[in-house]
Amino acid sequence: MATPRDSSRPPPDDDTAATAASRPGDEDLAVDGLLGVDKLVHEPARLAILATLAFVERADATFLQRQTGLTWGNLSSHVSKLESAGYVAVDKTFVDRKPRTLLALTPHGRAAFLEYRRRMLETLDGLPDA
Repeated sequence: MATPRDSSRPPPDDDTAATAASRPGDEDLAVDGLLGVDKLVHEPARLAILATLAFVERADATFLQRQTGLTWGNLSSHVSKLESAGYVAVDKTFVDRKPRTLLALTPHGRAAFLEYRRRMLETLDGLPDA
C-alpha cells in the first residue's frame, strides 16, 4: 500500500528524475526544438484539421468532420481557435436553404503548419535510435 506524500515537502524535482535515468551522452539530445513548437498547431485535433486542409484548396465542414473523426462540437471549437489565430478562413453560406461551411488554410496557417512540420521532423531526425 502506498504511503501518502508528506505535503510539507516539495514534490521531487523532475530534473533530478531525468538525470538519474539518463545514460552517458544523453546530454546532447536535440529536444529543444520540441519546446518551441506552436502549441496551437501541436494540439492533436487542430493538427488533424490543419493537415487535412493543407492538401485541399478548401473543404466543407462535413468532409473535415469525417476526415478527423471529431464531433461537431469539438470541430467547431477547434476551428474557432484556428480562425481566431488567422490560420483558417471560414466561409458560411446557404445552398438550397441549407447551411454550408467551407474552410481553407490561410497563407499564415500554411506557414505555421509547414514550420511545425519542419521543426518536428528536424527534432525527431536528430534523436538517436532508442
